[in-house]
Amino acid sequence: MTERKRQLAVVAVGGNALIREKGRETLPDQYAAACLTMPYVAEMVASGWDVIVTHGNGPQVGFILRRSEIAAGELHGIPLDYCVSNTQGSIGYMFQMALENEFKRRGMSNRAVTVVTQTLVDASDPAFTHPTKPIGSFMDEATALRHRDKDGWAVVEDAGRGWRRVVPSPRPIRIVQQEAILALIQAGFTVVGVGGGGIPVVEDTQGNLVGVEAVIDKDLASSLLAYTIQADLFLISTEVEKVALNFNRPDMCWLDRMTVSEARQYLAEGQFGKGSMEPKIQAVIQYIENGGKRALITNPENMLRALAGQTGTQIVP
Repeated sequence: MTERKRQLAVVAVGGNALIREKGRETLPDQYAAACLTMPYVAEMVASGWDVIVTHGNGPQVGFILRRSEIAAGELHGIPLDYCVSNTQGSIGYMFQMALENEFKRRGMSNRAVTVVTQTLVDASDPAFTHPTKPIGSFMDEATALRHRDKDGWAVVEDAGRGWRRVVPSPRPIRIVQQEAILALIQAGFTVVGVGGGGIPVVEDTQGNLVGVEAVIDKDLASSLLAYTIQADLFLISTEVEKVALNFNRPDMCWLDRMTVSEARQYLAEGQFGKGSMEPKIQAVIQYIENGGKRALITNPENMLRALAGQTGTQIVP
């Protein structure tokens, strides 16, 4: 790997960063939200960092699936891997436009680019026989069972709220476009990539890539990219300034610093929400244990202060 003059950060932004409140979910609303987050990324670039921005896409994939449901009988459905690729394009468009406009406002010559990114998973991953990730709308039982029998969906009853489709969430093995992402970084671009954890693909018997109906955790995929390309920093941008123990309880305690062994202990104690903080903690553990140097969890407006050690939660070996 060629020597870098600037430090390299992978910054993982949640899909909910684009939807800040109920009722403000249109694409212009989402772009307005991107314009609130991307200036902090531009500030990192201005202060000397090369940055790869990764992002979630859960709500946006949900919108695409809902449109497919409403249009059923009129238009073809959209397979899940194509849903992910669609959101990579639309969210990447928002992020790179917000970044470029912010660079211009600051008088910087930097440019941003989005990479449609595939993530390789193992076709024999146990997740494919035990799908757990709910997607799409709630259904009544008859509709769910009809999809199961006609379309081969796995469906489950969700805590009395109705039935939902569940899909596999296999572990990411390799970011297919990681060399292209690194080449763009070395050419001076700020890169948006690995959207939604990447488009899930497997290799067939001839070694060809084939898209699959699955959802990859974006934090685990971002962690994989970060340690594979030897990023100096893995920063997860979320809704809270710091990680907390006993979150939202009277004895809540904010954490400034956490070792990997402490993080593992807190995971075992069930301290972190399964669909929220838990995958983020697992991702930073994976990054550090694979040679990563520094991991931070904080919210967008505190990224620069967290880099200076003034806030956020730092995870260390």
